[in-house]
Amino acid sequence: MTTNDNSPLLSALREAVAVVQMVFFKVLRQKLATKRPGDDPRYQLRLAGAITNEVFGIDNPEAAVAAFRRDNRGIIEQEMLALGKDMADLCGELSDALRIQTLCDHQQGIDSSRTLQRAKDFGFLIEERDIPLPSSFMTLARRLGAEHSLISPPAPAAPAEESPTVH
Repeated sequence: MTTNDNSPLLSALREAVAVVQMVFFKVLRQKLATKRPGDDPRYQLRLAGAITNEVFGIDNPEAAVAAFRRDNRGIIEQEMLALGKDMADLCGELSDALRIQTLCDHQQGIDSSRTLQRAKDFGFLIEERDIPLPSSFMTLARRLGAEHSLISPPAPAAPAEESPTVH
């Protein structure tokens, strides 16, 4: 089953998934710097990117990225096995994002269920968590993005000035 790739809802949900992905990358990069202080910061950055790509099922074909992934496969998998513990405070949001991503993919005729299965296998998918409604997920992504200074929260609408009533 496919729908219009230009669906405003799918686009908004994919943007919300991207916000969770960016937060995940940012937090992971910080945790790797603490966990692996002897590593070069550029290596930590590339490692965080490779893990993020693995978690979200992104296969980057760029030669340097593919080579890094191949050369560091064992470390990437070790870090993924530790995500359930090391990133426990973000596993709920991550589980929601992966489920929403899979639903969006399904609507566009893409089978990305392997990404969810890998998250389960690596121990960071919270299976008991209900799939969020679209509006709830977008609110969660906005809150998370604002907490991590990646997006600005929506400003409250200023009350319109009332024009004086003429009698």
